[in-house]
Amino acid sequence: MTQISEGVYFIKGQDEFIPDSHTYVVGKLTSQDLTLIDPGLMGKARYKIQAILDMGIELTAIKRIIMTHTHLDHIGCLAEVRKEIPWAELWVHATEAAPLEEGDERIVYGMEMFKNMCQMQYNLKPGAFTFQVDRKLEEGDNLDLGGTSWEVIYIPGHSPGSVGLYDRSEKILMPGDVVYADYAIGRFDLHGANGPELKNSLLQLGELEVNTLLPGHNRIVQSLPPGYITDTAKQWAPYLA
Repeated sequence: MTQISEGVYFIKGQDEFIPDSHTYVVGKLTSQDLTLIDPGLMGKARYKIQAILDMGIELTAIKRIIMTHTHLDHIGCLAEVRKEIPWAELWVHATEAAPLEEGDERIVYGMEMFKNMCQMQYNLKPGAFTFQVDRKLEEGDNLDLGGTSWEVIYIPGHSPGSVGLYDRSEKILMPGDVVYADYAIGRFDLHGANGPELKNSLLQLGELEVNTLLPGHNRIVQSLPPGYITDTAKQWAPYLA
């Protein structure tokens, strides 16, 4: 686990058969009020829990799990993680909370062919991704997470309930899979995805002052060039119409 700033820590995803999302831990360690962002893919719970323990963090300090969105590579090991920290609340944007609670796994797998492949590859049973959500996040929510402050930004397009977390004072953005390094963006051909919505979300993020970009995959970026997200939106605009 790598420290990005005071109160922000990075656990790199371990890609294998399919990508594993990065996981972030948010909150000042002395607060004993930490938040896990995006647990990751099936089978990665032990690696990520061990990374936290190796930092000298007691698991009792982790109070909640926030999902930037609920695709399989981000939520796959949630059940495994919750066996280790069953007290942790689950926070998800309201748009994706309802499918999770109702057992509608289209929001997890994205497409039927991928669902069938993953269920065979990982021996996943129907209903494996049915969860009760403790807090339904909304645009504009202000979250005090262990002495750090984050704004919830609703950025649909890659998925219908994607959110970004933005620390305005430190100019840190966690956009999930909406935008990455190297002018890359998330897919917009999955269940509930929408190209024009993704373009609007990118333009919305482009209005923020961001120094540190902490995406769901690929490399993190510190000292992000000014205008980077807006430039990314412009490059992709013809495909997102």
